[in-house]
Amino acid sequence: MTSVIKVNLPQQSYEIAIAPGSLDRLGEQMSSLKLGKKVLLVSNPTIFKHYGERATASLTAAGFEVASSILPAGERYKNLNSIQKLYDTALENRLERSSTIVALGGGVIGDMAGFAAATWLRGINVVQVPTTLLAMVDSAIGGKTGVNHPQGKNLIGAFHQPRLVLIDPDVLKTLPMREFRAGMAEVIKYGVIWDAELFVQMEASKHLNQLRYIKPELIDAILTRSCQAKADVVGKDEKEAGLRAILNYGHTIGHAVESLTGYRVVNHGEAVGIGMVAAGQIAVELRMWQKEDTERQNALIQKAGLPTQLPSGLDIEAIVDALQLDKKVKAGKVRFVLPTQIGVVTVTDEVPADIIRQVLQGM
Repeated sequence: MTSVIKVNLPQQSYEIAIAPGSLDRLGEQMSSLKLGKKVLLVSNPTIFKHYGERATASLTAAGFEVASSILPAGERYKNLNSIQKLYDTALENRLERSSTIVALGGGVIGDMAGFAAATWLRGINVVQVPTTLLAMVDSAIGGKTGVNHPQGKNLIGAFHQPRLVLIDPDVLKTLPMREFRAGMAEVIKYGVIWDAELFVQMEASKHLNQLRYIKPELIDAILTRSCQAKADVVGKDEKEAGLRAILNYGHTIGHAVESLTGYRVVNHGEAVGIGMVAAGQIAVELRMWQKEDTERQNALIQKAGLPTQLPSGLDIEAIVDALQLDKKVKAGKVRFVLPTQIGVVTVTDEVPADIIRQVLQGM
């Protein structure tokens, strides 16, 4: 499978290149973009151990001067302290405006490397080389970068589009099962918000919770259709003025759950799974969505091995309060992305707080 998907933007369009073994052609792919010679490779210890040498060798062979910065793994390290380390390394290695930061890792590394690139010297190049399913289908595409504030997720950030997204499906073989399942949450999201055909393809699969049990042609479809969905939405609304908000399906309550559990109990994909269950039920309560459709959605979430219940001990009022810190709040009203049929959603701020409480209490 080799696919090239174009993200068409007014100022800086770029390609998502999907091909097995493409990690070894990273340097070659970047050479064609006419970038400066200096590269800062950002990763975490686990990913760097698996793939750092190959990425560095490919870049060096193409004539790039490579420095690296290894940040601790985990959402709780997605903060300004980690960004300071990246700035220090960028200064040490005299990164210039033509230089490039390469993000080799999952969503956390991609978000931090992207934010450092957006803000160093008022913006340098970034290339995303995602190594998790979640980053491949979602966070590496679209230019959203940022870090967490102790009070909320991704409150500090900037839009900064990559010059290239290079996806090597072979690297999924070393992905822990829990991380693979987390990525499936975002794939299910695309099925609900945009691509009913992808949703049906996943329903037809016996397993969704482990890479080795999923047919290669379904993995191909998951990567290409999810990336295409993200590219379509971002191409129509780069800075989330309207349509792009639908990509936050399941994320409103999901982010609150992540934040309130200190990013230690559930990972991002698990939180999105919980958030989609809640959003689906809210849509049913508001008579916007059929009960059978929410049952189909929840069955897929369970098939992917994702939670459908809130973590125990989580205070409902604390979740309701945390929703007010969501980036999508406007004039004090929380905006929810709610489904109306499989493949179609709408954005509304007319969700009564008592409905939110009622749904959360049922979880």
